Amino acid sequence: MKYSLHVQTRISDWPIVKELEDLGYDACWFPDTQMMWSDCYATMAAAALNTKRIRLGTGVAIPGTRIAPTTAHSIASINVLAPGRVFLGIGTGHTAMRVMGQDPMPIKEFREYLRVVRAMLNGEEVDYEYRGKTTALKWQEHADGFRNIDTPIPIYVAGNGPLALKAAGRYGDGLISIFNEQKDVLEFNLSKVREGAEKAGRTIDDFHTTTLTTAVVLRPGEKLTDDRVIETAGSWVAVAIHFVYEVWRYTKDDGVVPNYMKNIWEEYVDHVSNFTIPQEKAHQVLHEGHCSYYPPGERKFVTPEMIEGACMVGGPSEIAEQIRQAEKLGLNEVSLLPPLAHIRDVAKDFAEQVIPLV
Repeated sequence: MKYSLHVQTRISDWPIVKELEDLGYDACWFPDTQMMWSDCYATMAAAALNTKRIRLGTGVAIPGTRIAPTTAHSIASINVLAPGRVFLGIGTGHTAMRVMGQDPMPIKEFREYLRVVRAMLNGEEVDYEYRGKTTALKWQEHADGFRNIDTPIPIYVAGNGPLALKAAGRYGDGLISIFNEQKDVLEFNLSKVREGAEKAGRTIDDFHTTTLTTAVVLRPGEKLTDDRVIETAGSWVAVAIHFVYEVWRYTKDDGVVPNYMKNIWEEYVDHVSNFTIPQEKAHQVLHEGHCSYYPPGERKFVTPEMIEGACMVGGPSEIAEQIRQAEKLGLNEVSLLPPLAHIRDVAKDFAEQVIPLV
């Protein structure tokens, strides 16, 4: 089992990555969310120059904000600084696009985007369509040091829906999904990945699976209603609610609401309806605090049921057992995304108390 962290991409926080390396973490993921955080590639470059072992990758890159050749050249540039330690996480852009009031990239376009990036990172000439015009792309070689595509760069596709999961199987070297540590979720995801791989004539024997979650390591006698637990879990609980709400908002399908969320669902929908902002600007506040903190008005939704449903929570041995069971089902990496104010504490607790028990 591998262990990693997703960090809030703040360019001045690159020293945290060195601390994660010293704690023994295998990788660090840098989200690409332009309306909230710093540029992921600039932050990765700073981290690459100040680390030696830890793997570095986008967590995840957003195709709607950069054309495919730009993404390929950006990650290949980082690979010059940290050869063999670089990976490309990439998804359709759920939050990064929603916070601009835009939709994520449609799956058909996403598949084409992955095809172009994959070919370019393989050093192949590839047909590329831009604004209705198709041309053949091929890297221009001026001298060494501009990019590194000789050292392979794995592509880890982010997906939770069936079509994105199939795209991961068709073009990816791995999958990252929220709740992949949960048995039913992981089994469903891998079944769809396998379908996509088979259609492309590929196998998933060496396919890398990652769960994006957070962990709350309980102290003796601690309860899920205690302030420290709420503060540690709150940002991820809020992310889970916001993610499900966006899906529900566009589908109006109550079936997308997980059981652990149903007790607070109507109250949360009412909460959103009471936002004092015009509907056309609702995207500016729906994801407030995304992965950094929970909005103060949403603390009431950080209930024990929500914490248990959205997070890995328990004593060190309980979380370790959950990881062991997920590994048996095919999970390869656990990646935590703690709140901004507690990232160091969560990383240290998990590294010192949980990982040695797995």
